Amino acid sequence: MASLDSTEGEEYTDRLKRLEMPLWKRVLDVQAPYRWNLRRQFGDREVLEVGCGIGRCLAHLAPHGVGVDHNKTSIEECRRRGFTAFTTDEFADSEYAKPGRFGGMLAAHLVEHMPREEAIKILSGYLEYLAPDARLVLICPQERGYASDSTHVAFSDFDALTDVAYQLGFHSTKRQSFPLPRFAGKSFTYNEFVLVADRTS
Repeated sequence: MASLDSTEGEEYTDRLKRLEMPLWKRVLDVQAPYRWNLRRQFGDREVLEVGCGIGRCLAHLAPHGVGVDHNKTSIEECRRRGFTAFTTDEFADSEYAKPGRFGGMLAAHLVEHMPREEAIKILSGYLEYLAPDARLVLICPQERGYASDSTHVAFSDFDALTDVAYQLGFHSTKRQSFPLPRFAGKSFTYNEFVLVADRTS
């Protein structure tokens, strides 16, 4: 059984579900700005989300998102919620694993969970499924959010995310601190580094 310091196993899935449960979060629709931002970045592109968890971002991307995650329990929860999602082992045999199919790739709260070289290796495994003009969006927590989760192992700021994007072949980048200015990241758990990158010819 995986420990609470791992993103594998049922315990981590349950943690993600608990974070969504408070009534005030649902009443206030705290995800509204994040949903708006993702839809603004991707438009009507079909998006492959690597490390989709229980589907928070897939809900924002619907009906244009397909998710992949190594946590089987999280994928089962995605499917229960009506999303299209696969384990990393299942995806290659799915109808969605077609060269150039996706106009975008999202990695939200993935890179900080591993050494940067490992994140690059994982994401590079999905490049063949992206269109030549695909857009990449990388999202990581800022200081307070990073400290809130014991499974985080590599603080990844704009420079780190730019390096990931460059090594994946994306060279036109835009940096955004969201939803608040950069200084808020030291006290506001949900402030994020958002890097938007496009392939160049």
